[in-house]
Parts: sequence; C-alpha cells; structure tokens
Amino acid sequence: MSAVDHWRQMILREHAQTDRIRGPRPTDHWTQLARNFKDDPHRTGDEMVDELRARIMPGETLIDVGAGGGRLALPLALSCNWVYAVEPSPSMCDVLRETAGEHGIENVSVTQASWEDASVETADVVLSSHVVYVIQEIEPFLRKKEAHARRLVLTVAFQSPPQAAMGGLWQQVHGEERLRLPSLPELLPVLEELGIRPEVTELEPRPVQTFESFEDAQESLTQRLYVQPDTPEQARLERALEDCLEEVDGAWRIKGSQPIRPCIVEWDLSRR
Repeated sequence: MSAVDHWRQMILREHAQTDRIRGPRPTDHWTQLARNFKDDPHRTGDEMVDELRARIMPGETLIDVGAGGGRLALPLALSCNWVYAVEPSPSMCDVLRETAGEHGIENVSVTQASWEDASVETADVVLSSHVVYVIQEIEPFLRKKEAHARRLVLTVAFQSPPQAAMGGLWQQVHGEERLRLPSLPELLPVLEELGIRPEVTELEPRPVQTFESFEDAQESLTQRLYVQPDTPEQARLERALEDCLEEVDGAWRIKGSQPIRPCIVEWDLSRR
C-alpha cells in the first residue's frame, strides 16, 4: 500500500469508528470550543509564533490554511504585509474576526471555506498548523498548498497523535481499541512519495494536558469520549476515572500522559 493510500485508510477507519460511537456529525464541531482558541496576538514567549515569524521575510504575504480562531494568523499578521486566513468553521471565523477587531489588526482577510474549496490569492508563504490529521485526500491538499506558495510551504504536525493519552480510557469505556489518526510519522513518507524533501524542526514538547479539578476532567473527557448521560458508557467512565486520573501540583491529569512534540515541516520552493 502506498503512503498516500495508507494515510487515507487510517483516516477513514478512525472517522468510521468516531461516527459509530458519537452519532451524526455536528454542523460545526467547534461551536462550543472556538473561544478556547482565542489568544492575544501581541503575546510574547510563544515558541511556535517565534519560529514561524523567523521563517517569514518582512513584507511577505501568508496564507494560513485552517486558521481557526487566529492564534497564529493574527500574531503573524503583525509582521506580514497581508494574511489570508482560510477556515471552514463559522464559529472559529467569528472568533478570528472578533480578535482582529479588538486589536485593530486590519491586514487579515477571512475566507470561510475548506482549503479544498477555497478561492484565494497566491502568497509568499502557505502555512497549515495541526490540520493534516483529518485530510483524507492528502496529495491534492499538499499540492494546492504548493501551487499557492511562491516561496515556502510550512506544515505543523505533532510527532504522535494528539489524542493518544485517551486511548486507555477509550478502551475501558467503549470496549475497543481507539483507532488513531495519522501524524508526523505518516506524513514524512507521504512527502517522500510526492517527491518532497522537507526540513523538519522539532520544537519543545507541549506540556501534558491538565484539568483544574476532578469534576472539570470528568466533564471534558465525557465530551471528548462521546459519552451520553445515563448510559452504560457513562457508568464505565466514572469507574475508570477513579483509577486513571491523578492530581499533581494541584492539577488533574490522565495517568501516564506524555508531552507531545510539535514539529515544523518546511520546503522552500525557491531551492528546487
């Protein structure tokens, strides 16, 4: 099986499992979560922002594919000539526009569409951050990024699946192995198969996710594991959490959780 086909099959299997457990997909998955992605565009000490900004030359333009609430698009706009933000989620687009307005950032345009359907100008740099995990047709997605970039293509991805820490809980609650989405280990063979030889930069690992209280953890994990109230799954989750959660320095986390490392994958079109 080719790397591209393997990528597609991983996503199809994970999506089929998710749809079976969760039920019908919501129109906008991010409605209840979008405001969690709001951040100060002028913040300092954000390694990802600093690393990406260092790769963008003064006065260049940027396309941010899957821009979300603007956590990267807006701080990068402070040093870009223009940023084209492409984002399919209406609630995420609302957060992005709201934050841009609050901070007087006017050199950002928002296209509410998937990357596959978006019609945007070409730019010097095309970025996508933590988007590829759910892109079934990865080859046209990447080729469109290349076609819209005059100089540089950037892709941010984790070295391991973002939801890996919940695998044990999923098994206990739903009685089956949690199928995973592809991440960096699957992306690199895809790029090689497409004739792309990228540079990969490892950044500092992201801290383990924590929760303010046991109750906060229970509420969050109930949603993320697609557990409905008054079901056998809810009873199994409540029993599992007693053993799977631990308190460390006043915060709660899943036992055995490991930090996950983001990486910047880049290829410079001007060097080909």
